[in-house]
Amino acid sequence: MDTLDTLEIGDIVRKIPHRFPFLLVDRVRDIEPGERATGIKNVTINEPFFPGHFPERPVMPGVLIIEAMAQTCGILVVHTMGEEGEGRLVYFMSIDNARFRKPVVPGDVLHLEVSKDRARGNVWRFNCVAKVEGAVVAQATIAAMLLEKEKEN
Repeated sequence: MDTLDTLEIGDIVRKIPHRFPFLLVDRVRDIEPGERATGIKNVTINEPFFPGHFPERPVMPGVLIIEAMAQTCGILVVHTMGEEGEGRLVYFMSIDNARFRKPVVPGDVLHLEVSKDRARGNVWRFNCVAKVEGAVVAQATIAAMLLEKEKEN
């Protein structure tokens, strides 16, 4: 069996424009280009949202779990495109069937499993599941659009 690709943080920041405090993926492993990948988010008490959500009982906001899934999808798309994907943006288009099963708290390691449902032209749709220690904490169907490269002057 072929080994699957892994991307470290340096690779990730070359693929998507997100930066601290909004970069929500620390590593991507088990990448099967054009098909699936697993993003990793190490959730720490130092996250900038925890002082306000909620100070007495910190919980990662569900919308940020969805954003982490979407970033993992974007990384997979750009990685799949290779050189053709360099410098292109992946815009989040829609979210369907989002469900939140368990809270995500400091110390958790989120495994963001994304798999392509379909790709037509520049539009991709993914089935996404977020897990902590094998238990599903969230899931959603996400659609994204790969924008054309901007023309240089």
